[in-house]
Amino acid sequence: MITATRLEAAAAAVTVLSNRQEVTGWTLRYFGPWWNATTVDAAAVCAGPVVIADVKPEDYEEITLLVHDGRPAAKVAYAKHRLLVASDGEDIIATSPEEGIAYRSTPSSDRLVLAGSDAQPLALAAARLAREAIRGRLLRDGWAVLHSSAVVRPDDGATLLAFGGKGAGKTTTALLLASRGWQLLANDRVLVRPTGDRDVEVVPWPAAAALGLGLMESLGWFEISREHLRAGGSFHPTQHEAVTEALLAGDHTPLWENAKRERKAQVFPDQFPVLFGVPLATSGRVAGLLFPQVDANAVPDITDGVRTLAEADFMSGAMEDRYPDVFGQAQGVDGGGRESARAEVAARLAGLPHRTVRLSHDVPASAAVLCKVADGIR
Repeated sequence: MITATRLEAAAAAVTVLSNRQEVTGWTLRYFGPWWNATTVDAAAVCAGPVVIADVKPEDYEEITLLVHDGRPAAKVAYAKHRLLVASDGEDIIATSPEEGIAYRSTPSSDRLVLAGSDAQPLALAAARLAREAIRGRLLRDGWAVLHSSAVVRPDDGATLLAFGGKGAGKTTTALLLASRGWQLLANDRVLVRPTGDRDVEVVPWPAAAALGLGLMESLGWFEISREHLRAGGSFHPTQHEAVTEALLAGDHTPLWENAKRERKAQVFPDQFPVLFGVPLATSGRVAGLLFPQVDANAVPDITDGVRTLAEADFMSGAMEDRYPDVFGQAQGVDGGGRESARAEVAARLAGLPHRTVRLSHDVPASAAVLCKVADGIR
């Protein structure tokens, strides 16, 4: 039986079809309300961009043999997996031995076919490429991608974007505001586009959220997560086993993979409202920019810093090395958007309020400062 899940974001849409319900079910859950994921009748899907992901070992073997038949092929790293990529007429073909998945992309018709022998890696790959299909269409339509978290005020759609490098407090800022009446639109990146005379509209970039164990404890979510696991629940499969073990043991001491990279819980988007009572937003208009910085022992406050938007705040192609456009979904547009779109977004955002904020591990005090700042931006 063929099942189908349709995704919609702004004016872009893609349908994922599969002979295994686990694949389309994963897409339905992963994107949820952020990209208006809905189950549709597979028999009625006759046009538009599609990702077809079937458990078909024989098709995997067929495409893999084509890639290895002596034609020119390139080795590419994609989503931490090794791909061997080649051409077959107008199609792009590829095989990933680690995933046990083969790919055939026809960019001219927005059709991408995946074949493998195991439903779980196929589900992950199909969702990943469906997201890239949406992004490719939006990039071609003049959208850009910002490295930012975002929250939306529910009464007027005003959106605050929080910027900064790793550890600056983007996710903390969004979650503190989202736990106090704002809606969560994104935890790490957003899609933006100039609209009207001066506005910038924003839609989510669905992704699992990485939450440090200390932050979860500070937000009051650690014990909720522990009970979720003890009751047989789970988080995103990319979560490291050590994090799961720490949650079950009740130990919220931060876990480090190395001196710079913390191992964190990986939370599905739909778990924010279900587990933590945090509502999700599907769109908004940018009203202001926040530049947080976490100083564990400092007094939270509004500071006098003069941080402005920089080129590094856009998710350019150079920063998107995990997801190079090997399947032609963006059709040559940079992964962060056309230069003209990025320039116009930057110019419009430059005219909006900018606030630099110092946060600490004192969650109530940090939240109070953020609420004060947010309430003053309309």
